[in-house]
Amino acid sequence: MKFKRILLKLSGEALAGDKGYGVDVKILDTLSEEISELSQSGVEVAIVVGAGNIHRGVAGATEGMDRATSDYMGMVATVLNALAIQDALERRNTFTRVLSAIDMQEVAEPYIRRRAVRHLEKGRVVIFAAGTGNPYFTTDTTAALRANEIHADVILKATKVDGIYDKDPVEYKDAIKYDQIEYLEVIKQGIKVMDSTAVTLCMDNKMDIIVFNMFEKGNIKRVVSGEKIGTLVTLK
Repeated sequence: MKFKRILLKLSGEALAGDKGYGVDVKILDTLSEEISELSQSGVEVAIVVGAGNIHRGVAGATEGMDRATSDYMGMVATVLNALAIQDALERRNTFTRVLSAIDMQEVAEPYIRRRAVRHLEKGRVVIFAAGTGNPYFTTDTTAALRANEIHADVILKATKVDGIYDKDPVEYKDAIKYDQIEYLEVIKQGIKVMDSTAVTLCMDNKMDIIVFNMFEKGNIKRVVSGEKIGTLVTLK
């Protein structure tokens, strides 16, 4: 494998599949199978999961809800998704730990960086929940922060499309896919693959991001093994 330690960023919407809400069990099973195989091959896997399939903080704020309150609701919702992923993985005999930035000791361990690293070294899949523990920060920023804290080799951003395009490939058939793009170009062009805070944090710490399609079976392993799949966001 090209990468020894990875951080996999999953969106809540991806877990919902075509249903648009909740968790699609078929997607969860397929995903857990790939992650289990990866972990059992010796790759250290950390996961950050969003909550767009349950609650989106920004969306709640635009409808009149206090932004901080809405964000806290979103953070709690990520714990639900984390527990669902944990259950799916452990049914495949893959040891996992959910580490939450908000204290929920009945269902998750508190996030402590050294503890997270130790779990990874022992071969456990670590699932980071509850974002950063602070409102006004997205799970993209959480992924960038945690990846740097645990010294991951790369961030794998799992999406519904096979990379980054110069415009929406769903709406425009002539959209051009980038095989590689610099952080600054992502920010300048306003490409919404990750928010600007997350991209800037990765740029400042030289943390590469690979954006790829999670719905094509085997793609996670292909990316980790070094195949040129998706789009690489890097310094240059």
